[in-house]
Amino acid sequence: MSRETEFHEAMLDIYKRAQRECRYTPTRFLQMVSEQGGLQAAKGLLASAEVSQGFTTLWEKGRLDLSMEALVLRSPWCELFSEDELAVARERLSQLGYEA
Repeated sequence: MSRETEFHEAMLDIYKRAQRECRYTPTRFLQMVSEQGGLQAAKGLLASAEVSQGFTTLWEKGRLDLSMEALVLRSPWCELFSEDELAVARERLSQLGYEA
């Protein structure tokens, strides 16, 4: 399985965990991942000037560990992203007091 395929599966896993552990169903997130693939969905979200509603909801629930931003900073996934993309993820998390 390629690293990109593994990342796609990891994106689906954080969706399922948000449902199970937070009673939150990020429908738009799943739609993006299903249509674009996990890697392109993450890159698109990181390119956006605005944080997603899902990110805000996870923050409200105290579960930023389940955010795409936290996922992309973890090894080995961080290898799939540029330094600029990783900096965006780091900044979004640190603004809310989450250290990845």
